Amino acid sequence: MNRLTTSTLATMSAALITLSSCGSGQEEDDNANIIDRPEVTVNDGLFTVEALEALGRVSGPVVSPDGSKILYTVSYESVAQNKSNADLYVMNIDGTGGRRLTRTARSENSATWIDGGNRIAFIAIEEGKPQLWVMDADGTNARVASNLENGVAGFLFSPDGQNVLLISTVKYGRTAQDVYPDLPKASGRIIDDLMYKHWDEWVVEIPHPFLAKWNGSDAVDARDIMADEPFESPMKPFGGIESFAWAPDSKALVYVSRKKTGLEYAVSTDSNLYLYTVADGSTRCLTEGMMGYDTNPVFSPDGTRLAWLSMEHDGYESDKNRIFTLDMVTGEKTDLTSEWDYTVDAIAWRPDGEAIFFIAAKDGVTPIFCIDVESHDVKVVADGQYDYAGLSPVGEDCIITMRHSMVEPNEVYAVNTAVEGDIVRLTDVNTELLAKIDMPRVEMRQVPTTDGKMMATWVIYPPKFDPARKYPAILYCQGGPQQAVSQFWSYRWNFALMASNGYIVIAPNRRGLPGFGTEWNAQISKDYPGQNMRDYLSAVDYMKQEPYVDSEHIGAVGASYGGFSVYWLAGNHEGRFAALIAHAGIFNMEAQYLETEEMWFANWDMGGAPWDKDNAAAQRTFAMSPHKFVDRWDTPILITHGEYDYRILSSQGEMAFNAARLRGVPAEMLIFPDENHWILKPQNAVLWQRVFFRWLDRWLKPCVENSAV
Repeated sequence: MNRLTTSTLATMSAALITLSSCGSGQEEDDNANIIDRPEVTVNDGLFTVEALEALGRVSGPVVSPDGSKILYTVSYESVAQNKSNADLYVMNIDGTGGRRLTRTARSENSATWIDGGNRIAFIAIEEGKPQLWVMDADGTNARVASNLENGVAGFLFSPDGQNVLLISTVKYGRTAQDVYPDLPKASGRIIDDLMYKHWDEWVVEIPHPFLAKWNGSDAVDARDIMADEPFESPMKPFGGIESFAWAPDSKALVYVSRKKTGLEYAVSTDSNLYLYTVADGSTRCLTEGMMGYDTNPVFSPDGTRLAWLSMEHDGYESDKNRIFTLDMVTGEKTDLTSEWDYTVDAIAWRPDGEAIFFIAAKDGVTPIFCIDVESHDVKVVADGQYDYAGLSPVGEDCIITMRHSMVEPNEVYAVNTAVEGDIVRLTDVNTELLAKIDMPRVEMRQVPTTDGKMMATWVIYPPKFDPARKYPAILYCQGGPQQAVSQFWSYRWNFALMASNGYIVIAPNRRGLPGFGTEWNAQISKDYPGQNMRDYLSAVDYMKQEPYVDSEHIGAVGASYGGFSVYWLAGNHEGRFAALIAHAGIFNMEAQYLETEEMWFANWDMGGAPWDKDNAAAQRTFAMSPHKFVDRWDTPILITHGEYDYRILSSQGEMAFNAARLRGVPAEMLIFPDENHWILKPQNAVLWQRVFFRWLDRWLKPCVENSAV
């Protein structure tokens, strides 16, 4: 592989690519509705929901085997067609020579290089099912290369190119027809154990890894390497191809699985890494006795060691993610991060095998770090007021990654690991549109808490901020409950959009969030109505002292645990808020305990079951449930929810809405019959934003005329 020198990196700033459809290797299907970059008008530099939806979504940069090119994906949404489409692009490693490779309506995803970089493999729809496709590196000669009955959700070629791992699905559980074959049209589900539903689906099939031979053009003779095992691999709902790793010699692969079903699955996070030997089909567990999540296996370049992410405690899904290594000869396991007090999100070996690059939230941002395998010394590779995403090392001194912030979506960057601060943007997918927009200013403030600590709090100011004016404000309540309030970019909870609508946004890193040590992260468990709620009120009280904050017009908004926070604050804010918005929030904790599916989460964070009368932590949780404080509700509230949300059922939102209306509190509810825990369809996303700001404007901008949707 070519090594990028400092001088090469220095030339990249003058080589930002301009993406166009010229020279596309794919001919447009005359009958297809191609989704390209939408046209949007920006008036007076204002960032609007229409501009937000028009931004290109950059993902998946992959460096070619010879280190000379980068393959990546850009997707756009069509509000009119109510869907999105992804196409593939390629550029030189220095950002020059950018070119679009595909222009189809089938949406190409998960692309990577094969055959030494001469061809590209990706996933696209074929006859209604996602399948593996291949094409030449110039985008020509695209053809489908798999025909699995249930399609392909991910793939990973062996290093020698002889085999390919395919993620597909197999039947799970029994149907009414299995029990009563004479009732072929019966739709009832016969259920005799837990985990019969998950996130947004009834569990009737689960993912399994299939190993297929690669004959140079097709994946053939695919066999399920977990045949007759009723276990997931990868693990739902978020597991993907990062759950698998080929050994460099292609003789074995490692996969992640939690080999449990039903009640046992519902109460445990104990997943393991399994080594599958290709020659004889044997499998052995590599992490026996390690009780928490074990995920993201990655072999060292020489294959002598395996690195992965490991949590210590069974049942604690937000535990510290440690970097472990396994000596493949001696079996010795080593925790590289035992002296490093933060949780890790992603890892990649440095090509020399002597260090591991990783991404982790720290102090309100998400930098790239490097840890020495022998000394365990950690150093920062790339930081600043940004979040990094993705790690593709090139040679010894370069990483291809993506970077975003609260005011800029993902673009592809090159990081020179040998020179501090030498970071160069390689794509400009959204530069032209963003140049027309006045983006807000983002500032970190340190807020004193009620227990004598300091809390990092992001404050996002409206564009053209004038400190002599008064602005309404929004307290943002994070979900998770243990997800970082870092420099994230969201296409729904978008702080730049909120600020551009004339609001000062207050986004505290309250107790329970990663990036401030394991004690800060863990404190929230079994203390939902406690210190983290006081942290929210501390942030509001601190900011409302500023002369430019209209203390009479502050709102609180949030989703999931953030929605719970809004419901709880509704009965405990002592007049601080003038409007509230809760999306997919927990309103009744006792009902939530029995309605949700992943019981490990409820048991760990709530403390246990409501019928466990001797469990003080659990009893406090349920005694302090938001629905217990409805008698104090007096603040207008908007409630939104998706009916496909099986994590927090829409009945939670309906109960809250009914309670507000019965109490005579101004309330509105927006229910989506075709959305889950998130709002994913373009027109629904626009509707959600319009209702969101209409509600806030009505109650927080008293001089603004408001009309119904």
